[in-house]
Amino acid sequence: MQTLIINIKELLQVRETPIDKVSGSDMAVLPSIKNAFLLIENDTIAAFGSMDNCPKLNPENTIDANGKIVLPSWCDSHTHLVYAGNREQEFVDRINGLSYEEIARRGGGILNSAKRLNETSEAEIYQQSKKRLEEVIQQGTGAIEIKSGYGLTVEGELKMLRVIKKLAQDYPIAIKSTFLGAHAFPTEYKENHSAYIDIIINEMLPKIAEENLADYIDAFLETGYFSVTETERIMEAGKQYGLRAKIHVNQFTAINGIAACVKHKALSVDHLEIVTEADIEALKNTETMPVALPSCSFFISIPYTPARQMLNAGLPLALATDFNPGTTPSGNMNFVVATACIKMKMTPEEAINAATINGAYAMGLSATHGSITVGKKANIVITKPLHSFYEIPYAFGSNPVEQVMLNGKLIS
Repeated sequence: MQTLIINIKELLQVRETPIDKVSGSDMAVLPSIKNAFLLIENDTIAAFGSMDNCPKLNPENTIDANGKIVLPSWCDSHTHLVYAGNREQEFVDRINGLSYEEIARRGGGILNSAKRLNETSEAEIYQQSKKRLEEVIQQGTGAIEIKSGYGLTVEGELKMLRVIKKLAQDYPIAIKSTFLGAHAFPTEYKENHSAYIDIIINEMLPKIAEENLADYIDAFLETGYFSVTETERIMEAGKQYGLRAKIHVNQFTAINGIAACVKHKALSVDHLEIVTEADIEALKNTETMPVALPSCSFFISIPYTPARQMLNAGLPLALATDFNPGTTPSGNMNFVVATACIKMKMTPEEAINAATINGAYAMGLSATHGSITVGKKANIVITKPLHSFYEIPYAFGSNPVEQVMLNGKLIS
């Protein structure tokens, strides 16, 4: 089965030679071809180039993309898309002056979501979650990481991870699953952290491994949540089951957590609203991808990740949504890209690199996703007619996506 897309106004993120990620000043360069074609065979990118060199073929499908931009699908490397209900009351509480910490102390926040999830059947959680997944696919996301972390019990965490596994089986989008049992301490373990971590390590992890339910392990490394020492214990336990770390860190405070994550070769460190010079030094020349979540900063009015400081230091950066019921009830990567440009002063080129190839790296998918490269999966976005790709972040309230293709097939 061949699909030929012709007359593409501009084909973005074209990489003749495969790369894993882009860093520093290289992030300002977004390779593209104007007046281009893209050839897809079955589920794979087969060829691309200028229309002047378009092969003479009789493909089963031809798409005329005149006036439109084509780019690789968004790679959203940090979400909590599987959850029960919502936390709209907390949204109003914040408007009325309560902080994230105050809401948590009143039984809101993560513990609120955990209570709802444990009261909801696996079938119902699946039904709620698949609607969210279908929505983000239509918004252009072609690879996504989904975390557990709203169970905080053995059965609750397993329930979430089974839902993630079923979504991965039922939908053509690439899904990576992350075990986040260390999202918060249940009320009964507030004064006995070690006992809850014992449950994570001795009860949850063996069962997760037995059912092959996770690709990565995560913890909320933050003042008032999991300490550096506690997170290191969790990262070490994950390694025993082949689960590399992807860690929440530096959302509200900097407590030398990034250096610990780098020491344990974490694939990514996510949030980074607060970043010190020591954190930047710790990240230089490492395998660890920093991930910014600007729509979280937007929604709960906290600082934005200092992207310019990090890129000027030569670091890579990825962008993700943090889609969750409490602090970012949106999985719209188009808005994330726009917010990164508007609030973090990233250029459109940098933001698109961060949301495609670097996002793919941050969930271990850069060999198959994140760029227009021969041999990679044909997961692409075809925009509506645009003046240029700058219009994607510029017209931040409009939906730029006209068609989405996953594994070489258009999604209706």
